[in-house]
Amino acid sequence: MLVLSIYLFGALPYAWWWYVVLILAPDISMLGYLVNTRVGAASYNLFHHKGVAIVVYIAGLVFQNEPTQLAGLILFGHSSMDRMLGYGLKYNDSFQHTHLGKIGK
Repeated sequence: MLVLSIYLFGALPYAWWWYVVLILAPDISMLGYLVNTRVGAASYNLFHHKGVAIVVYIAGLVFQNEPTQLAGLILFGHSSMDRMLGYGLKYNDSFQHTHLGKIGK
């Protein structure tokens, strides 16, 4: 899925360095953990849910809006990369408790 996001990015009129710069941008959502684990999990999951990414990308296609397509691809690519590394969607109790299991076990 990460490769798919890179392939689709190639169809957009952006220089390749934009993908490299933006691929870690969704991690800004971890700032929600500064409030508490519930807010942190909600903000993290919103920015790391592949369904949200796909909806954003399709909205960009429908409205012919390339920045929205870019946002969807970055979200999708980042989420796919995280899943490969074992980082899943978060539960409310701790950052380490994910739908893929415990991080660092």
